[in-house]
Amino acid sequence: MSTSANDARPALNLRLYDTAAQAVVPLAPTVTPGTVAIYLCGATVQGSPHIGHMRSAIAFDVLRRWLTRCGQNVILIRNVTDIDDKILAKSAAADPPVPWWAWAQRHEREFDAAYRALGVQAPTYEPRATGHIPEMIDLVQRLLDAGHAYTGQTGNVYFDVRSLPDYGSLTNQSVDDLATTEDDAQIDADVEADKRDPRDFALWKAAKPTEPADAAWDAPWGRGRPGWHLECSAMSRRYLGESFDIHGGGIDLRFPHHENEQAQSHGAGWGFARHWVHNAWVTIKGEKMSKSLGNSLVVSELLKRYDPAVLRLALGTVHHRSTVEFSEETLADAAALWERLSGAIARALEVTAPADGGPSPVDAPAESVRARDLPAQYAAAMDDDLNLAGAMAVVHASLKALNTALAAPTPDLDAVSQAALDLRAQLDVLGLDPLAEPWRDRVLGAGGSADDAAMRALDRLVTGLLEQRAQARAAKDWAQADALRDELSAAGVVVEDSAAGARWHLA
Repeated sequence: MSTSANDARPALNLRLYDTAAQAVVPLAPTVTPGTVAIYLCGATVQGSPHIGHMRSAIAFDVLRRWLTRCGQNVILIRNVTDIDDKILAKSAAADPPVPWWAWAQRHEREFDAAYRALGVQAPTYEPRATGHIPEMIDLVQRLLDAGHAYTGQTGNVYFDVRSLPDYGSLTNQSVDDLATTEDDAQIDADVEADKRDPRDFALWKAAKPTEPADAAWDAPWGRGRPGWHLECSAMSRRYLGESFDIHGGGIDLRFPHHENEQAQSHGAGWGFARHWVHNAWVTIKGEKMSKSLGNSLVVSELLKRYDPAVLRLALGTVHHRSTVEFSEETLADAAALWERLSGAIARALEVTAPADGGPSPVDAPAESVRARDLPAQYAAAMDDDLNLAGAMAVVHASLKALNTALAAPTPDLDAVSQAALDLRAQLDVLGLDPLAEPWRDRVLGAGGSADDAAMRALDRLVTGLLEQRAQARAAKDWAQADALRDELSAAGVVVEDSAAGARWHLA
């Protein structure tokens, strides 16, 4: 990464697929040199977080980590939608009913716990919709004054989509081809009643006698609450200004949510997002993962069965625009890879530990790890639209180099240390450095039950034998490879070979 004479920061070479441009484009130059400002659509806290929510959070966490690694100051805003139709409906339907704000707070805390468990860094700011009602009212008034909005007879306020020439430009759609610009879950008779055009969308929803009195706010055109899209336009401007670098979110938000956000902001005269980045969804047995299919997987339940690092690896090492096929096999492959990665780092830590009990050079602080040069092939892959397949190829090569250094009859301690630190640096970008939080205690055996500790010890022994077997197979020493497999089998360990490498389980 080169540095110009006028800028102390390295040149930003990252290219990302821009949904609006339908092409991979350079991110630089940014609105503010040396800074990348990102607005990420966060959770609507209507229910417990599932792996689909985490896919988006992890994908943008990796983007943020890479940008930081490239010397950029990253400002990441991730909103919390704590008032909307679904929250009101679900809190009222609970047995017994729960105040809407308590329902939202409960699930916001669950999301926070899930983010932390999976190693997702906290955003720079995490604003709630209910904390920014004044900004939303100001935006609605601005749109009314500009002729892009109108009030209905009942106190609803709508955006006039035909008043904006570029409506549909994000998703490449014509207004004439649309039946509605509302999300299905947001449509109700009261909101539709006084629209001039069924394709217009709600900016402000008039208060209803059937809804809690405290779920509405006073506004010049009548008491009510914001429409779903309004908050993101208001909050992105509040924290990032009228123009910023990246707007992110799941691919399912492109329409109508992001299209309507863009319309509101452009109607207000703001430049809004320069680039749109969307992550693909998670599928289970080929179906999009959603609550409507009844196959969503709640993070808190998954964490009872799987190591959180395994979940992160399964969700976060697939290209952000590629679908993650979530299955037991996917998790088994991720578990096997995580054990190889963390096991190799742990063995390097043990091998290089000084006799006097001092710290191992492998256990360098995170700042030192992040200051290490990355292989050119790794950096080039990450700069190419976060090409994780290319980056993981380098990770696997680095893991092999570390295992080779560890397998020497008399390991060269400096070679082991350097190989381990190289691997840590690459994994750090992915949020998977085994010696960093939140993984460190689990990898080093400082936490968990006695059974967990025993399994970790067993895994290190088995992984060591599997590495020897892999080397024997590579050397075409089939007799030694078979002998090692037989030794494991006699101990009750079943070895399964796959394209991703050997994995094991107890018989």
